[in-house]
Amino acid sequence: MPLQPPEPIDAERVRVRLLAESDLPALFAVNSDEAVTALLPYATWKTPADGEAWFKRMTDLQASGLTLQFVVADKASDRAIGTCLLFRLEEGSQRAELGYALGRAHWGRGLMQEALQALIGHAFGPMALRRLEAEVDTRNPASARLLQRLGFSREGLLRQRWVTKGVAKDVEIYGLLRDEWPVSPDSTLRR
Repeated sequence: MPLQPPEPIDAERVRVRLLAESDLPALFAVNSDEAVTALLPYATWKTPADGEAWFKRMTDLQASGLTLQFVVADKASDRAIGTCLLFRLEEGSQRAELGYALGRAHWGRGLMQEALQALIGHAFGPMALRRLEAEVDTRNPASARLLQRLGFSREGLLRQRWVTKGVAKDVEIYGLLRDEWPVSPDSTLRR
């Protein structure tokens, strides 16, 4: 069964909801920042047309049922401050990949952790996924720490996995199983 778009998912300070075209100006501020996109597998947005092309690509991927593109929105204002997505759904294996990016002004505040906790809970609950995976550029230790705080296990190194921005990059693969969620009763994760 393809991924079914959920209603917005609320966390304490953020809301995870499906992407809307009206989010593009706020997302331009996120994705036009080289510090945000430096280690991500896509080019930094230079013009609003880059955002429009990305929006079309995401809309087309969502239509396939194998991807859901979300925004991470400030709960009080509903303004997009980042993105997260479930993609590359493999229905037979009940598996999908997880991706995310957050505007630099919001780094270090635990907002992406809140957003991903909410999304992961939904993925393992109503969406009935069994496994989530994430790939992290080896030069991005903050992203690796985030995944580990969420209970993901480092499962290996994929050498020269992706060529992005003209450079072959190594990535670490992380995995999380539904049976491992939540991490433990003593976990720092809040429900």
